[in-house]
Amino acid sequence: MLKVHDLHVSYGGIKAVRGITLDIEDNKIVTLIGANGAGKSSTLRAIMGQIPKAGGSVFFDDLELTNMKTMDIVKSGISLSPEGRRIFPNLTVRENLIMGAYTVNDKRVIDDGISRAFELFPILEERSWQKAGTLSGGEQQMLAVARALMIEPKLLMLDEPSLGLAPMLVSDIFDIIRELHARGNTILLIEQNAKKALEVSDYAYVLETGVITLEGTGEELLNNPKVQAAYLGEAEGFVEAKNE
Repeated sequence: MLKVHDLHVSYGGIKAVRGITLDIEDNKIVTLIGANGAGKSSTLRAIMGQIPKAGGSVFFDDLELTNMKTMDIVKSGISLSPEGRRIFPNLTVRENLIMGAYTVNDKRVIDDGISRAFELFPILEERSWQKAGTLSGGEQQMLAVARALMIEPKLLMLDEPSLGLAPMLVSDIFDIIRELHARGNTILLIEQNAKKALEVSDYAYVLETGVITLEGTGEELLNNPKVQAAYLGEAEGFVEAKNE
């Protein structure tokens, strides 16, 4: 589905991403884990055309996206729920969802998208005419994901969906990720909760200072001593993550 080859991203003289290669297969959940500043968000933003690429190529279902504009990339079937939610606080829940369908011209398709969003996130239907800025953190995150789903993406990219949420809400978000996958969505996930991310992932990559240092199935990385020591809190044997 998505093939990223030798991707480079630079900010001035700083090389944020240094030649990474990813392969995202259809109907899989693939996770990028790594410390803050490892280049994870830069990777997603480069795929979306939001920041320029310093080198490499991106193909999606044999369509080259490398030099395409963001709107055209969205039209090809890729959607991003960004870090920090980035909802429109002064618009209602319904209006935020409509903004997610800005590349869609068919009102019936938009209405169907809103219906699907309310089916998946019933609380949003209850809050449909409420200003998005008055929602709780968890509800805002649900809205951000629902908005990204409005184009019925072939590939949904989620950037830190559990960031800043209470443990109970983190579990809810991962239940939603499982449900989206069960419905046939392909997902590329960035997540600071490495344990939960790897538990739901078919495949995962470890990104360190712009370079992929490890890759394997989610289960393989969960049981990798280096991953356990760096991201799961224990070097010897796998234990439950702290504060859950």
